[in-house]
Amino acid sequence: MDQEQRETVVYNPNHLIDALIRHLGLTGDGALSRKLKVTKSVIKNIRDGQIPVGASMLMWMHEATGISITELRALMGDRRSKYRLNVARSH
Repeated sequence: MDQEQRETVVYNPNHLIDALIRHLGLTGDGALSRKLKVTKSVIKNIRDGQIPVGASMLMWMHEATGISITELRALMGDRRSKYRLNVARSH
């Protein structure tokens, strides 16, 4: 995906999931969930916007596909220049 395409993409994790299914030659969400070793409900919840695509999920997607994390983020329309992890601190 070139820079111009990245700038026109709207945030939508469904684009990412669909691209992974195509890239891996899978039949659907169930096959993707098995490939990523997550439940099908995780994929459904990502599609429905119930849960975000977090750092660990991006790493699993990268390991399964070889697609860089930067490219995975671009596929779902995440155009932030930095990706911050939420870390809870106990006092």
